[in-house]
Amino acid sequence: MLFLICADLAWGQKQLLLLKGEKVLLRLYPGDEFVYRLKGSKVIRTTYVNNLSDTAVVTHRDTVPFRRIDRIYFEQRTFRNLLGSAFVTFGAGIFLIDQINTVLVHGEDPSLDNRVSAGSLASLAVGLPLILIKKKSQKLKYRYRLLVVGKGSVFYVPDIRKNRLPWLEN
Repeated sequence: MLFLICADLAWGQKQLLLLKGEKVLLRLYPGDEFVYRLKGSKVIRTTYVNNLSDTAVVTHRDTVPFRRIDRIYFEQRTFRNLLGSAFVTFGAGIFLIDQINTVLVHGEDPSLDNRVSAGSLASLAVGLPLILIKKKSQKLKYRYRLLVVGKGSVFYVPDIRKNRLPWLEN
C-alpha cells in the first residue's frame, strides 16, 4: 500500500517551465540538470533541481528565488537548425546519388561532375553554419518567465522519460 501511495506522489511531481508567452521553451523535472546565473554575478552555476516551490527552485545546495535568476543556460533548437539539417542532407544526398548513378548505372569510374559538386558544396556550406549556430542561454526578461506547474495545469505533461506504472493511468 505504501508503494502505491509513493508512486502516486511521484507521478504528480511539479515541473519548472520557461515560457515565452504561452510557448514552453524548457521543461525541467526534479532531478534534471539546472544551469543558471544570478543577477549581479558572473559565475555560471551547474546543479540539479531537487524540489520546486511556487517562487523558488530548491537545488542540492540552496534555494534560488526566481527573481534572482538572471539567465538560464540550455541548448535551444530553432527552425534555422532544422533548415540547416535539410541543406546538409540534401547536399550529401545529391552527391551520393550522383556517384551511385555514375558507378552502378553507367558502369564508369567514380568521378566528380562540376554541376553536382558545386550544388552539393554550396548546400553543405550553407547548411553547416545553420546547424552549428545555436543559442546557448536565455535571459529572463519581460517575455520570458519561469512557472511551476502541477498536475492540474494545462501546461503539465507527464514525465515520459521514466517507467510509467500502467495502473496509474488517468
